[in-house]
Parts: sequence; C-alpha cells; structure tokens
Amino acid sequence: MKLLRALEKPFYATVNPLVQRLIRSGVRPNTITTVGTGLVLVSAVAYATGHIRWGGTLLLLSGVADTLDGQVARSGAMVTRFGAFYDSTLDRVGDGATFIGIGAFLLTAPDVAYRNLAVILCMIAILGSLLVSYARARAEGLGLDCKVGIAQRAERILLVGFASLLAGAGPHALLLESIVALLALASLITVVQRFVYVYQHAGRVDEALLAEERLHAETVQRVDEVRKIKRPALDPLAKGHSSG
Repeated sequence: MKLLRALEKPFYATVNPLVQRLIRSGVRPNTITTVGTGLVLVSAVAYATGHIRWGGTLLLLSGVADTLDGQVARSGAMVTRFGAFYDSTLDRVGDGATFIGIGAFLLTAPDVAYRNLAVILCMIAILGSLLVSYARARAEGLGLDCKVGIAQRAERILLVGFASLLAGAGPHALLLESIVALLALASLITVVQRFVYVYQHAGRVDEALLAEERLHAETVQRVDEVRKIKRPALDPLAKGHSSG
C-alpha cells in the first residue's frame, strides 16, 4: 500500500538509533528474530484465551522486532543465507499462529456470532497468508522480485494488531470476524496479483536466460574453432621436433 510505503522512511529513521545500539551491543539478527517469534506466539495464546487487546499489543511488538532484525542484519553487515531462511521460516510460523489463536477464541468463546463461518475464515486466512509468502519466495527463486499485492505481511500485522488493540473483538466478536474475513479475501487477491505478475514478467526472464545460453553456446563454439585452427599450425612443428 502507498500509505505504508510513505511511512517506511520515517519509521526506519525513528528506529535507527535503536538499531545502532543493538549493533554496538553485539545483538545478532537471529536473536531478534527469535524474540519476535516468541512475542507472536504469546500473542496467539492471548488471542486464544480471550485477551484480545493484549494479543494485538504483542502482535504489533512482534512486527517491530520483525523489522529490526533485517535492519540490524543490513546495517551491521550480518546478512547470511541461513539468517534469511531462519527469518522467513519463523515468519510463516507467526502467520499461522496468529490465526490459529484467533480461531481458537472464536471457537470457544461464548456469544460469538457466525461461529462456524468465522473459524472457516480463519482457516482460509492461514492458507492465504502462506500462499502469499510462498508465491513471493517461488518467484524470487525464478529470478523475479515479486513484492506486489494489497496484503503483504506488514499490512496483516498492522490491521489485526491495531484493530485488536483499539477495539478488542467487538460485540459478539463481529469486529474480529470482519478483520479475519477482510484479510482472508485480501490474501487471496494478493495471491492472484502475484500469479498475474509472474505470468507477465516470467517471459522476460526466460528470454534473458535463453539469450545467455545462446551467448554461452556461441562462445564455446568460437573456442572450439580457434582450437581447430591452431592444431594444423602446430602439427608440422610437432613432427619436425620428433624427426629431429
């Protein structure tokens, strides 16, 4: 979303002193990732036990940790392949845990409207959030930077977190159900957007790879031709050397 993109620079400027302090203190990015995942798991438990505002607060704090680990890794020259894998994997754990916690609350709390439908929507939201992340990861594996879509992870955290913090579950949990329904729909739309993006841009990557393969084949062919030309020129010398 354009609004979130506009807020990125001010947010990063605000947390930069904390990032520098963490780097000077020797805090590793993976440690921050682990703490963030712990916060989101506790948040899920808070949701499941009906402490909706606490769940929202902890979820927002986990989102802050999720941005800090990347900033510390880049600013402190601590980017590693394992760190990227670790962060991405635990992010998926957090995505699933949040909706599982909300689903548990909607399943067990008294006076919940549309209980069965709400739990199904939580399942769809889990599937949608995982598909959003998988689509991006798979596209990046194919050489495409696929960050398009209306419901990336930051949007999901902010919407659920702030709504829960400010208003709780709402009467008959209708507010929380509405948020889950909105995120489920937005996640599915994002998956479609990423499918379309990859479909539109994959051809360019294929053409670039094909051009690279052709260039490599031409280079190999030229090298072989040069070798064939040099061999006849060297053969008389080799014969003369052997006859002498």
